[in-house]
Amino acid sequence: MANLGWPHETSPFHAGELAIQSRLGVQEQMDRQGRRIIRDYLPEQHRQFFAQLSYVLVGTVDGEGQPWASILVGKPGFITSPDDRTLHIAAQPLYGDPLHRTLVEGADIGLLGIELHTRRRNRLNGTVTAIQPDGFTVAVGQSFGNCPQYIQARQFDLRSLDPAAPKPVHSLAALGEGERAIVAAADTFFIATAYQAESTVSASGVDVSHRGGKPGFVRIDDTNTLTIPDFAGNFHFNTFGNLELNPRAGLVFIDFDRGDLLYLTGTAEVVWDSPAIAAYEGAERLLHFHVTQGYRVEGNLPLTWSTPEFSPYLTDTGPWQNPQ
Repeated sequence: MANLGWPHETSPFHAGELAIQSRLGVQEQMDRQGRRIIRDYLPEQHRQFFAQLSYVLVGTVDGEGQPWASILVGKPGFITSPDDRTLHIAAQPLYGDPLHRTLVEGADIGLLGIELHTRRRNRLNGTVTAIQPDGFTVAVGQSFGNCPQYIQARQFDLRSLDPAAPKPVHSLAALGEGERAIVAAADTFFIATAYQAESTVSASGVDVSHRGGKPGFVRIDDTNTLTIPDFAGNFHFNTFGNLELNPRAGLVFIDFDRGDLLYLTGTAEVVWDSPAIAAYEGAERLLHFHVTQGYRVEGNLPLTWSTPEFSPYLTDTGPWQNPQ
């Protein structure tokens, strides 16, 4: 099948994304690019890419409207596409993952297929059409690739997988010592956001995205607030476009040494114009994230990782100049 691009008259971007693109003077450029690379089906190379993955990031929204970012793990082949508009994921949520309660039929969902070792990533937004004993099925809404910027390359090995095996779970409303240690050491995290409006069905839904930087690039301001630098990207502004219209967000941090997973949800705000942006070299804007709820699950990720090879895009960035 030829890569036909975006087939609809309406934009592949919703009002929040368009507003930011217009603010930065790139809306016309992004409209042309978006219509070329964003599709409402899975190109063959995306179908092959998802099929070779051992993990996939997931974004969903709970009954209170709070986004959560999650990770699913399986042997290569656990993700299949019976046709170019359908993805089936044969995996169960890991123990303690909020996905246990947010994964329901009819739910909007965002998927990020990413290979840290190759820095390849593809995004998919869609709808859960069925829940089966072995997993679930997603109808494709949008599918598009992302550039390799800011991804820290890591090799991995898949350990014995039993997603239901109990692990210690720590529920939290603020960041304690264990959570702060994970955040302080992080060079990678994933963020889920959502804009769900029936009037913009083709461009709305849930998104999950990668964020990377040098260790310590996520600044801990207090027990409930994180500040994150945002660097030059692809100008789609999927995450920030959602936040323009809906300030809720969910984050997941991976402790690559211990296998702990830290799930956070709360609200976020973008700082577009402030002297504070200069506090982190290379930042073009800042994101403040305010924690309202979270879970830390110990030793839950059945993957072991190598020492990272840092992205060449980070050579001129960081560190924070004013830790307060």
